[in-house]
This record gives sequence, C-alpha cells and structure tokens, in this order.
Amino acid sequence: MLVALAACLVGPGSSPAQAAVPDSPAVTYTNPIAEKRADPHIYKHTDGYYYFTATVPEYDRIVLRRATTIQGLSTASEVTIWTKHTSGVMGAHIWAPEIHFIDGKWYVYFAAGSTSDIWAIRMYVLEGTGANPLTATWAEKGQIKTTWESFSLDATTFVVNGVRYLAWAQRNPAENNNTSLFLAKLSNPWTISGTPAELSQPTLSWETVGYKVNEGPAVIQHGGKVFMTYSASATDANYCLGMLTASATADLTNPASWTKGSAPVFQTSAATSQYGPGHNSFTVSEDGKSDILVYHDRSYKDISGDPLNDPNRRTRVQKVYWKSDGTPDFGIPVADGVTPQRLSSYNFADRFVRHWEYRARIEANVSPLADSQFRAVTGLAGTGTVSLESANFPGYFLRHKDFEVWVEKNDGTSAFASSASFYRRAGLADSAGVSYESYNYAGRYVRHYNYLLYVQALSTSTDRADATFYAQ
Repeated sequence: MLVALAACLVGPGSSPAQAAVPDSPAVTYTNPIAEKRADPHIYKHTDGYYYFTATVPEYDRIVLRRATTIQGLSTASEVTIWTKHTSGVMGAHIWAPEIHFIDGKWYVYFAAGSTSDIWAIRMYVLEGTGANPLTATWAEKGQIKTTWESFSLDATTFVVNGVRYLAWAQRNPAENNNTSLFLAKLSNPWTISGTPAELSQPTLSWETVGYKVNEGPAVIQHGGKVFMTYSASATDANYCLGMLTASATADLTNPASWTKGSAPVFQTSAATSQYGPGHNSFTVSEDGKSDILVYHDRSYKDISGDPLNDPNRRTRVQKVYWKSDGTPDFGIPVADGVTPQRLSSYNFADRFVRHWEYRARIEANVSPLADSQFRAVTGLAGTGTVSLESANFPGYFLRHKDFEVWVEKNDGTSAFASSASFYRRAGLADSAGVSYESYNYAGRYVRHYNYLLYVQALSTSTDRADATFYAQ
C-alpha cells in the first residue's frame, strides 16, 4: 500500500553481499519551478546553463530564463526575446515555445494564430545568432509547412542515429478529432523532408475527454528504444500523458514501427493535489546521471470557464525512473515542495524500501512506483532529525511500532513524532549510503530482516549492511 523513503534507508537481512553505488543517485528539487508558466521546455546546453521557456498566460510573447541549476531557474531573471505581431500571422495565441541548439545556432519553435483568425494556429521558427540566447539576435524563419494548412502546434525536434526529426500535433481534415501526432525528417531546422507520417490519433477513452486530442510530443531515448510521450484530452484535470514506443533502429517514419500504450503513463493525483499534468519535456540532472520530467499542472481541480483562460498552470519537475524492462516509470505527479527519493538496499541492489498494506519492507520491481518514494522532511521531533513522508500518502510517515517499521498517518502526538523521527547517519556499511538511527531508541537503526523493516540494535557486519541504503 505505501512505500519508500526519501533519502536513504535499509535493505534485506540475510546476505552480506554488497551492491554497487547506484549509477543514478538521488536528486531533489522543490516544486513548483515557475508559477503561471505552461508547456515548459528546459534545455541543458554544453555551456553549463539550463535554458527555460514556456507559454505565458497572456499568450503574447516568448520568454527565456537561464541558470546553472534546474532549481535556479525558479529565481532567474526572465527576458522577452520576441513579441507577437501587431497584425496578421504570428499575432495571437503564442503557444508552446521550445528552445534548441542546432549546428551552432539557437532555434525556438512555437505556435501562433493570426489577428484575423486567432484559431488559425500554425508552427513557426525563430533563429538566434549568439552564444547566449537571452541576448542573441533573433530572426524569423517563417512557418513550418506541412501536408495541410490546418491547426498545427507543439513542434519538437530530436535526433536518433544522426537523423534529425520534427514531431508535432495537427488536425487531419479527414479525421473527426482535434489533433493527431505527426513525424517527419528535417532538411534544415525549419523545413520538413518527405511526407509526414501520422503516428497516433486520439481514439482511446482517456484521450477524448472534453476534446479529442493527441498533442505536445516529447522524446526520450533509453536502452535502444525511443519513447514519445504526448498529452491527451482537454487541458483541465483530465489532461494526461500517453506514450508511444519504437526501436531506435526502426524506420521511425513508418507508423508501424511505433507501439501505443493502452493507458496513461502520467495523470491527475488527487492524493497529492496535482491536476491535469501534461505538455511535458525532458532534461537531465546537473550531474548528468538522472533523467528529469518537466511538465505543467494545476494545484486544483475545478476551473471556472475555459481552461485556456485559467492562468495557473505551473512548471514542475521530478525524476524519471527506469523499470527493469527498460521502460520509463513516471510515477505520480508528486506533492508540491521537496521531491521524493527512493532508497535501495545496500546488499540487495534491486530492492527498494516500500510500503505494502502499510508495512515497510524492501522489494524489487515495485509497482506502483510511488509506494517506494519518500521525501525527507524536517523531523517531526525537531531540529537535527529527519522524517520520511510517503509520496502517495502525504501526511503518512515511516515510524516504528513495537520495533516494526510501518507507514502511518501522523496523529499529532509527541509519541508519534518520536517514533517517526530519525537521525540520518553516514551509511554504516558504506559512507556513500545512508543509515537511519531511531530518535527515541539510541543505537537502534532501521534495517531489513527477511525483507521486512525493523528498528534494531546492530552487532554484526551483516546487520550494518542490512541497515545501509542508497538514495536514488
């Protein structure tokens, strides 16, 4: 039922074998990254900066920020690099900008309507000359021409095996829906090559709530596979992410190369008060070792009027985890504040601290992911301690009861606070890991024994191994 810690816990208790330090150590961020910024795109460049752009609620301009850390984007100064035209095309509904660095120049892809028809949404490209795009000279390269002159938006570009592609959303006049997903090769950053391939149209129940939509494609590659996430349904609490999968060696312009998932891979979580997550992009952590999901959502469900007129979509980030079969696991949109972590066992590398029917244990292939995610917060017992809060049951904490570790709801008592607070120590079997000493029973540590978690005194090397965890 519940699961996982947020900075380091313990592993199984019968083998003295040592697990390797994780290839992808924990990273934490504090959400939201930016208020009133939808359709976010974060690009990590070789100059050491992250570049951030997003749709502003006025729909009238393109803005950029940069910082050396993802968290730093939240307070970075923002620069307007381009403003909508006063008349004609590119004069309304400036949406979904993305920034990319291609062949020595900067490019921003965006969608825009016209002052004569604000819903004549088309895709356009800006080209920037200069090392820093916030101060670059920007030139309009014009509209990206596709098969039809129809509603089109959300252009993104990526490279697989040396070939650059453009993916986007467009209305196919032959279909009874709003938008489908398309893919084509690029001959240059603003010109497609060949006949676009239609990869997906909204046909499933969760893709057609309010509107029939497949939009906002984003690509991440891993283990020889290409994963394309996309957004579906109306831009309210029904908004969610689906995913297509293809082999990196396949002909990506052949729709048959792609497999569409039957269920959303990321959606509203009432438990964490996150509604309508979508229009995502991907970046990487500061150390380059973790993939990061970037997306927007709202902190409330009910919207007055058209969701497009509600300005409160916020930019958020959280770590992407990878399943043993090589597919991404996005989990749930986590609660506002510090993002959670997972705790893997020192001596059972594939096992993570999780909750199951509220009992804490270590287990491999945890599903749902959020059962193995915890966030480290200031200890309920006070300064110097830490408490580990469940990601999918906010307000529930790892605590010991009769020296067994459970996930239970904070009842506000001092007894609960004491039993749910720990001193974080350097890992007893490996200082790169972490161990948790009980606040109210000095010398007793969280450890696994027969895969269940306890708070026990330790005496052997196996005990210390069982009480050591790695944050991921």
